[in-house]
Amino acid sequence: MRINRRQFGVSMLGVLGRPTAAQETPDMPMDRVATGFRFTEGPAWSREGFLLFSDVPNDKIMKYVPGQKATVFRENSNGANGNCFDAQGRFYTCESRTRRVVRMDKKGEMQVLAEKWDGKRLNGPNDIVVRKDGHIYFTDPAFGNQADTRELDFFGVYHISPKGDLQLIAKPVGRPNGIALSANGHILYVANSDEHNVRAYDVDRGGEVSHERVVITGVDGVPDGIRVDDKGNIYVTASGVAVYDAQGKLVETLGMPETPANCAFGDTDLESLYITARTSLYRARRNVKGALQY
Repeated sequence: MRINRRQFGVSMLGVLGRPTAAQETPDMPMDRVATGFRFTEGPAWSREGFLLFSDVPNDKIMKYVPGQKATVFRENSNGANGNCFDAQGRFYTCESRTRRVVRMDKKGEMQVLAEKWDGKRLNGPNDIVVRKDGHIYFTDPAFGNQADTRELDFFGVYHISPKGDLQLIAKPVGRPNGIALSANGHILYVANSDEHNVRAYDVDRGGEVSHERVVITGVDGVPDGIRVDDKGNIYVTASGVAVYDAQGKLVETLGMPETPANCAFGDTDLESLYITARTSLYRARRNVKGALQY
């Protein structure tokens, strides 16, 4: 189904008010490619030509092949939220109900990568990214009943080395949510839902992070999933999909018929932005490729 954003009373600039000249962009087509879900999250594109995404309340991971109807990839997903692939084609999931990070190999075998820190259960891993050399980064906020039953007294951002060592790399005051890496894998971005901002960290060749700073402030809405394209632009799902340049300047906002939760680049040319938004999955064609780590 082809969506005309203006049918929904929102322009390309969402709810940000009167646009400036720098924010005006051509109206690019957006398709609703799958619908009928309860709350979609965690889109992840596979080099094998399909997209996986979570339907969190329905406890499923769905599979979408362009041009086909979405099918169930995994039942009983333990509240799967954020997902991603690595360079070997292995599939990573943040399970919100079991409060752990798992990896599925190409044979379907599951491995638990993280579930405790300092002997206590994680709050509820939310989103995840893997660098091409195997370094894993994920966020651990606490939403809903996770906040009432959590064992840790902080929110965390974690790093798992290729050897499997778990390291706490940040303890933000607000809840960290979406996470992404720059095209060269040397900058880690983390959205903070409570502070309405995005932080950046330098990442060295060994996967260690340093130089924490805020690169985006005043996000309209609640920042959730984020992605980066190969020009360094940062895509933040909140009220709409806000697009910032590498310096944190807002350059565009994609208005949405439903509130978005996350996004990911896909298709064979990596120039389609897939957006999970409440009951549906949308696709918007872009003139830039996504920054994938594999």
